[in-house]
Amino acid sequence: MADNIIRGKVFITGDNIDTDQIIPAQYLNLVPTISEEYEKLGSYALCGLPDEYKTRYVAEGRTKTEYPIIIGGTNFGCGSSREHAPISLGAAGCKAVIAKSFARIFFRNCIATGEVYPVETPEDLNKLLKTGDEVEINFDARTVKVLSSGKVYNTNDLGAVKEVIDAGGIFSFARNSGMIK
Repeated sequence: MADNIIRGKVFITGDNIDTDQIIPAQYLNLVPTISEEYEKLGSYALCGLPDEYKTRYVAEGRTKTEYPIIIGGTNFGCGSSREHAPISLGAAGCKAVIAKSFARIFFRNCIATGEVYPVETPEDLNKLLKTGDEVEINFDARTVKVLSSGKVYNTNDLGAVKEVIDAGGIFSFARNSGMIK
């Protein structure tokens, strides 16, 4: 990815969004290394959310989302260890997930796969913004700016994690840096 700024519409979720809500178990048979199945995986991203979510993350019949940024609350990505969770989000066109906190395994799977930037913020942005708002994430400044209001919120520094995701995941990073052949 290697972007220092990501702009786009946000999709708001709540607290404790688990991996079964991100990608339900019945879709785990899709193989992300097969391009058609990778695309199909994207079409199911966040389809396990409860019915109270009026807007679907990926519109019916589509494989890509109009929301490149997801904003969650606390403990985003909890539940089972599923590499398919960040992969499905990346396949759908998600570039970053902003949350107050992440489940450790989801955070690590974001890094390992290189699909999505897991951006932590001390603010409960999921309670301050609504689906469709446009924001700009600036990794250098460590900020999220709401484009309609100009309001700026701080994020935690991704540090070396950003380099690994920029490279396309842990194996690409290791190959590029000469750690493995």
